[in-house]
Amino acid sequence: MRVGGTGRWSLLPALLATTVLLSACASVPQKAVNPAATLALPGGEFRFAHAQKDAQAADMVRLAVKHAGPRLARWGTFHEPVTLVIHPNHAALERAARRPGYAFLRAWARYEQVEVQSPRTWTSAGATQKQVDELLLHELTHSLMWQASASVSDWTKKGIPLWFSEGMASYTAGQGYRVPSLEDLARFLHDSPQADPLAGAESLYETENATVYGAAHHAFTFLMERYGEARIRGVLTAMRRGQDFTGGFQESIGLPVDAFLRDFRRYVYLRGFKGGRLTPPPARPRPEGRGIPRNPSVPPSSAPHSPTPAPPDTTPGAPSPTS
Repeated sequence: MRVGGTGRWSLLPALLATTVLLSACASVPQKAVNPAATLALPGGEFRFAHAQKDAQAADMVRLAVKHAGPRLARWGTFHEPVTLVIHPNHAALERAARRPGYAFLRAWARYEQVEVQSPRTWTSAGATQKQVDELLLHELTHSLMWQASASVSDWTKKGIPLWFSEGMASYTAGQGYRVPSLEDLARFLHDSPQADPLAGAESLYETENATVYGAAHHAFTFLMERYGEARIRGVLTAMRRGQDFTGGFQESIGLPVDAFLRDFRRYVYLRGFKGGRLTPPPARPRPEGRGIPRNPSVPPSSAPHSPTPAPPDTTPGAPSPTS
């Protein structure tokens, strides 16, 4: 899992089964592009490269791009044409991605190119249009995010963290059903107080891949619900004007990235998603012998946890949340 440098790659665990959507970036040889196959949409121009035997698969990919257009529009438009290279089999995709041994890889995205394993080879029965639609929406969200926030010469230098890039793609493609729940994430934070699946995603990738991707999806969803689309687009615009991610986030959202992540961890850790309080209520006098009252809106967990009053602070020195 890498962010910046030569690009970004993402892997979801086996629990996501055959329709896992993965992406990354690399420089690879392109197949010949058929000019007649160019697709011009309001949001951008798309080109398709494939062998003749994958003409039908290319039609599925082309249709998926059309379907993706309206949902991508919320983040802006493409500044450069995007070429979708359709590879005849999984081995060819692995070579293009330079990632041997990733049996679950289906696509690999970058600033202006997306490598796609031919949908006819995803399973013995091939892929459905719905599966291809979801894959391409996820991947094109990555490409659009990069184009909306940077030029082709500096897109790898913006420092966009995995929780934001993967969270945006997962949110846009409606993939919350694929990742662990907020309750699962809360349990993880209680069980592993020193682990940070957001700011420390790199170190957790090998052992807690599902948690990392679930945290990314839920953190971006939290960002959307609290601050809205316009301010998230503002983050991309600020980066396009020259800011890195940290500066663009502060400018548009109005608080430091660390403060937002602390706020989100607190929300999850204290199970704010269940409608309970985010901070313990003031102590009130109670009659002797009555026991400790419970908050009926927060069902007790079946796990042997003893929630503490505040989430672990995995961002030393970060300022307190402003909202």
